[in-house]
Amino acid sequence: MIEDQKRSEEEKARLQEHLLQSQKMESVGRLAGGVAHDFNNMLGVIIGHAEMALAKTLPDQNIYPDLREILKATQRSADLTHQLLAFARKQIANPKVLDLTETVASMLKMLRRLIGENIELIWHPNPDLWFVKVDPSHIDQILANLLVNARDAIEGEGRISIETVNTVFGEGDCAQYADLTPGEYVLLEVSDNGFGMNSETLTHIFEPFYTTKDVGKGTGLGLATVFGIVKQNNGYIYVYSEPGQGTTFKIYLPRSESEAVPVVFGQKEETASGGMETVLIVEDEEALLELGKDTLEALGYTVLIASTPDQALHIAQEHAGEGIQLLITDVVMPGMNGRKLAEKVKAICPGLACLFMSGYTADIIANNGVLDEDVYFIHTPFPLNDLAIKVHQVLKQTR
Repeated sequence: MIEDQKRSEEEKARLQEHLLQSQKMESVGRLAGGVAHDFNNMLGVIIGHAEMALAKTLPDQNIYPDLREILKATQRSADLTHQLLAFARKQIANPKVLDLTETVASMLKMLRRLIGENIELIWHPNPDLWFVKVDPSHIDQILANLLVNARDAIEGEGRISIETVNTVFGEGDCAQYADLTPGEYVLLEVSDNGFGMNSETLTHIFEPFYTTKDVGKGTGLGLATVFGIVKQNNGYIYVYSEPGQGTTFKIYLPRSESEAVPVVFGQKEETASGGMETVLIVEDEEALLELGKDTLEALGYTVLIASTPDQALHIAQEHAGEGIQLLITDVVMPGMNGRKLAEKVKAICPGLACLFMSGYTADIIANNGVLDEDVYFIHTPFPLNDLAIKVHQVLKQTR
């Protein structure tokens, strides 16, 4: 009786500790998402002006290498904000039904280059794996971050193994795993024989900016990114590690009943091209608004601009009918969100195509961060060439 009571109290304490940790991660995630959104707007302005200045500068001019360094630094900063958004689960996803065995196999060459020749990469594929529905780029991010983490935990020679397995959890199994619900899952497991982690480190590894590496050797966002991606895909992640015994990450993704759709990797990059259409851009950040206008006008588009939704509706009324072919709008704006604005402008201009842009998505245009097939989106900050390509794609696909 006493033993049962003791076990019950220990279990209650463990669940309470997990709840507090989950609440802390949620709070940090909200903060990270908000900071990343505001920072993205500023980065977009810097990137845009640096690109425009670079385009007007000859390679032999003294200022050319300085502009290149500015551009590289801002792009690295943009990568960091994308990692923060992944942790906060505000990263846009375009999920596909995938066979993880095929997806991982297609990445092996890149992953081997990532970890270096002194570490052996062992691949244990399951040929009869169930399908999962996930954005292919999310699998890239998960594996790249986990393998870099494993590589850095190995001194000299070592080995990393990747395995895929079908897994079924019943009611009894879930009792020992916090938050896990019964069902069918595909397990993606990454193990290494590195120096491992102690219990104190394990309680913090998924927190953003937490790192045991030397100053300048890591951002502390790699595992936070993995955590956010797994949670965004309704999955679960567990880690097992002891000092000197290596580390194992187990990622469980829900089984999809749909058939897998072939995903083409390494597609030829599209180049920017212009058009003759009229585009209405709506953005409350004036510097971004002017950058978008200058970029698209240089490609031949007729560009109308508005800094508020009300102003955009007034311009749409002036060009009622087929006067405007594309609306590019920010998602979060004072007074009216981008989704509602698009509905109102479409009522004025039938056949209008829409392209949403934002530093984060919330649930305004995406259901839990997942875009519907008929929603087009570009994440800020973006290179100006990417905007030009996206505009061309949207107009072409919606004609």
